[in-house]
Amino acid sequence: MKVFVAGATGAIGKQLVPQLLAKGYEVTGTTRSPEKANRLRVLGAQAVIVDGLDQPGIMRAVTEAKPDVIIHEETALSSFKNPKHFDTEFAKTNQLRTTGLDNVLKAARAAGSRRVIAQSFTGWPNQRTGGPIKSEDDPLDSNPPAQMTQSIAAIRSLEGAVTNAADFDGLALRYGSLYGAGTSFGPGGEYPKQIRKRALPLIGDGSGIWSFIHVADAAAATVAAVERGAPGVYNIVDDDPAPVSAWLPYLADLLGAKPPRHLPVWLARLFVGDAGTSLMTQIRGSSNARAKRDLGWQPAHPSWREGFRETFATNATPASKPLTRQPA
Repeated sequence: MKVFVAGATGAIGKQLVPQLLAKGYEVTGTTRSPEKANRLRVLGAQAVIVDGLDQPGIMRAVTEAKPDVIIHEETALSSFKNPKHFDTEFAKTNQLRTTGLDNVLKAARAAGSRRVIAQSFTGWPNQRTGGPIKSEDDPLDSNPPAQMTQSIAAIRSLEGAVTNAADFDGLALRYGSLYGAGTSFGPGGEYPKQIRKRALPLIGDGSGIWSFIHVADAAAATVAAVERGAPGVYNIVDDDPAPVSAWLPYLADLLGAKPPRHLPVWLARLFVGDAGTSLMTQIRGSSNARAKRDLGWQPAHPSWREGFRETFATNATPASKPLTRQPA
C-alpha cells in the first residue's frame, strides 16, 4: 500500500514515517528542507521538497506518488510563545489547516486516493462548560476567547472538509498535547525551559484539564487509522486527563525546578490574556474511548505521569530532589 505523508519531518512525522515503513507501506513524504529530505531517503521513504501552500507542487507530488492513503501532518508551531496572541501565533498553522488541506484534498481526488487522515487537535477547542471530559460527540467551544476564534474556525474547517468528503474516507485525528522528542514538552522544548525559569505560573486554582499524548503513541494511532476506523473524528489522547494543578508541579519537581509561582486570574490575564487564563483554568479534557475501540489502538504510555518520567529521565538539573508523586 502506498502512503503519502504531507509534513513528514515534523514532530509526529519523525515518528510516523519509520512506523509506516516498519508495517511494509511504501511511503512518500514531503518536507521543505533538502537536509530533511535526505533523512527521509535514508529511512527508505521517497522524499519530495515542497511547501504545503504550493498548490501546483502538492498536486504534482501526490499525482506522481498515486497514494492509496494521504496523511496531512503539516503545522507550524515550533515557535509558539505567547497565548495572549494565540491566533497570531497559530496563523501559519491555520493556513496549513485550511488552504494547505484544500491543496491536499484536491490532489487526493486527482490521484484517486481512497483515504485521507488529517491532524486536528483536542483540548482547548472543547466546550468549556459541563463535565470535565469530552467525547467526539460533544460540541467544540461556541464562545471561545477572542484570541482563539480564528484557530477554532480553522479546526472546524479542517474537520468538516475531511469528514464530509464523498469521494474518499476522511478521518480527523484530534491529538492531545504532545510530549516527547521534538515537541514543546520534550527535552529542550519551550515548556521545560519556562518551568525551569519559573516563567510558567499556576494561574488561579489551575483547574484547566489537559489531555496529553506521547508523540510516539500519536504516530501509532495514525498508523492504525491507515486501515481502520470509519470516517469521522477521533481523540488521540492518553487515559489520564489532568488539571494543571496536578501536572505542572509534577513536571517542575521532575525537572528539579522550583515550584511554579501562583498568580491570581486577574493578574495573569494582563500577561497571557483570556486565552492563556482559559488554558490554565477552564479548558476540558478528552476521552480516547472511540479511538481505542474503533482503531484497535492502545497508548503505550497510558499516563503522562510515567511518560514524563521516561521523557525527562536524564534531563533533571543536578540539584534535582526526589520526585514527589501526585495521587492518581
